Amino acid sequence: MSDADDKYSSDEEVSEVVRRFESCEFQPTEFKHRLHLTVALSYLLASPYSVALERMRRSVRRFISHHRVDPRVYNETLTVFWMRRVLAFVEQANVSRGLAELANELLDVCGDSRLVFDYYSKERLDSDKARRLWTDSDLRPIDF
Repeated sequence: MSDADDKYSSDEEVSEVVRRFESCEFQPTEFKHRLHLTVALSYLLASPYSVALERMRRSVRRFISHHRVDPRVYNETLTVFWMRRVLAFVEQANVSRGLAELANELLDVCGDSRLVFDYYSKERLDSDKARRLWTDSDLRPIDF
């Protein structure tokens, strides 16, 4: 992504984000929400939801382990929530467009990580249960 406009300029740039994530080249402080969304989009365009979700779970856990981050940082509810949200985007998008164009549109729509708090209280998301298992929203039903 260029610093000037925070947009992807090519499909290769998006693919490079996925490669760097999977090879644990990003530092944990670098791998923010927008990059997570980019990886999720790539996974969901390449595979059915269940396969993409499992790939994301494995990849995030491997990344956490590689960087010796406390494994309790992984949150199953957040992972599933965002994968479902990206899936909803993919299902309505014209996926014949290029990967960079799709990623940029996704980031415009879902780039604010606080969107999850429209559905979940901080207390519920921070719970041990939400970290281990998919947990239903407590503020409003998930509508996508």
